[in-house]
Formats: sequence, structure tokens, C-alpha cells
Amino acid sequence: MTKQHFGASHVPLSPAVRAGDFIYVSGQVPVGADGKVVAGGIDAETRQVMQNIAAALALAGADLSNVVKTFVILVDAGDFAAFNAVYADYFPTNPPARTTLEAKLMIDIKIEIEAIAYKPL
Repeated sequence: MTKQHFGASHVPLSPAVRAGDFIYVSGQVPVGADGKVVAGGIDAETRQVMQNIAAALALAGADLSNVVKTFVILVDAGDFAAFNAVYADYFPTNPPARTTLEAKLMIDIKIEIEAIAYKPL
């Protein structure tokens, strides 16, 4: 099986890697095109993260409808309901399998999400 790496990062990771029919998206954070964390709390941060996941998937020829699993890290479990409301907008039917946990993140943000997508070559 061959691997294809998509995108570039200022840290040692690939935003997306295709391995056969699967696409693995590295944990995405709420950073906009300007390289700054978006303002507006968990709602705005979740929207930006989901847009970043969609952009990483697009590099590999996929989209959010191909996502089969996500792994969500919230800094504050108290944000779970607000996060869930926004997340549901991106997966209105047949949402992917998901794991969500509360943990400290490496930078001052409220959320990080990684994704796995399935799209046959």
C-alpha cells in the first residue's frame, strides 16, 4: 500500500495522509487562514476546526460526508453541549463514530478534532 501526504505544516506532521481507501486527518485546531486562533469561544472554534478538517479532506479528494470516525478533545467538559450543537450542523444525518474527552491542549484553545475518512480510490 502506498501513502500520499497532503498539505504542509510548520510542525512535523502532514495535515492529511491517504493510506489506501482511508484518509487520516491530523488534529485540527481553531486557527484561521491568518494563523491566529479565532475569537468567539467554543462555537466559533468548533466551526473553524470543522472548516479546517473539510479543507484537509479536500486536499485528498474527500469531504465531510466521507468521515467515519472523529476524535474530539475539549479543554472544558462544560463546553460539551455547545460543541455538540455546532458539530451536529456538520453531520446532520448518519454522523461518524466519535470519541470525546476532556484534556489540556498544547496551545490556548478550547478544542481539537482529528478525523478518519473512507473514500475508495
